[in-house]
Amino acid sequence: MNEAGAGPLAGIKVLELGTLIAGPLCSRMLGDFGAEVIKIEAPEGGDQLRQWRKMYQGTSLWWYTQARNKKSVTLNLRSVEGQEIVRKLAAQADVVVENFRPGALEKWNIGWPQLSAVNPRLVMVRLSGFGQDGPYRDRPGFGVVAESMGGMRYVTGYPDRPPVRLGISIGDSIAALHGVIGAMMALHQRNVNGGKGQYVDVALYEAVFNMMESLIPEFDVLGFKRERAGNELPGITPSNTYPTRDGKFVIIGANNDSIFKRLMTAMGRGDLANDPTLATNDGRAPRARELDYAIETWTREHDLDALLEALERAEVPSGRVYDAEDIVNDPHYAARRMLEQWKLPDGTPMKIPGIVPKLSDTPGETRWLGPKLGEHNAEVLTRLGYDEAQRDALKARGVI
Repeated sequence: MNEAGAGPLAGIKVLELGTLIAGPLCSRMLGDFGAEVIKIEAPEGGDQLRQWRKMYQGTSLWWYTQARNKKSVTLNLRSVEGQEIVRKLAAQADVVVENFRPGALEKWNIGWPQLSAVNPRLVMVRLSGFGQDGPYRDRPGFGVVAESMGGMRYVTGYPDRPPVRLGISIGDSIAALHGVIGAMMALHQRNVNGGKGQYVDVALYEAVFNMMESLIPEFDVLGFKRERAGNELPGITPSNTYPTRDGKFVIIGANNDSIFKRLMTAMGRGDLANDPTLATNDGRAPRARELDYAIETWTREHDLDALLEALERAEVPSGRVYDAEDIVNDPHYAARRMLEQWKLPDGTPMKIPGIVPKLSDTPGETRWLGPKLGEHNAEVLTRLGYDEAQRDALKARGVI
């Protein structure tokens, strides 16, 4: 464990009252760049993410990354003494991150009115399915629901099949990123513009909706409803995924006018490269299927590596579809320090994702992996003035 690392957020104290993905990812990114993150967990079992997906010796491998750089403190938020400790921690914090259902923290006397009263400079990032107000406020909202309501699920998949999900919890992650942005804006307003604390209201469905490009203007002005289109990028041609001779796939994006011409030349299709009706995207888009067929005919005649070499020579944006093994073995990932080598508690080596974004002077860093449940109880509670006897008494009463 290396606590000496500084970082652009050194000196910022974050209190995390969250579980699973959206809230914890938000605070994890703040911790990656130097903030002190105190994560509150239930005394019995802690964050459920500790048991999600692939396990190693009783702990989720995901946990070690999601909770890196955090200090674990156990508290029963339903107990009066636990709530008092939260208010004491919030009094010293710059940011509180929470992703409970709206109203839950207020019911426990640790919501925005109570915490801002003890710390008027506090910034509170509130992540929920549908936001802190509105008719859907009280509904339980997971990322899968947000992705659907935000419009993402409807346009994902093939037109002749039901909507599909991405292979990750993208709705939660997008919301977490909006939470980080909101926290930074609120801190800037407080620290630079002379403002006070405020809360940041991030609804998961709105974070997803914010990614939906021209979906609404096209519908409102033209009555056009964007539909599922598989791997195509409708109206922007050519850009697709194409099969190769060796049973793999190549991604090709040649929708820029000059890049399109270079691709057709590399394919030996001078007729298409020099066709004036294909010189711009508005001419290519109506002929998307014809162009995709021509490109697929070419890619099926070659192995992936040979295609990638030819496309790189032609300066055509392209790439393989990476799986985990491809990522681990890729020299660019290694050169960019996007894979860090760590050890699990028993000494087993484990690679974890590096930190994004990269700052030239004050980069983020992994200082330690996800902690044991309650690992930092003594450290944090001692700082609040609780001696060993008091901590033992809190434990005996089930508060910690």
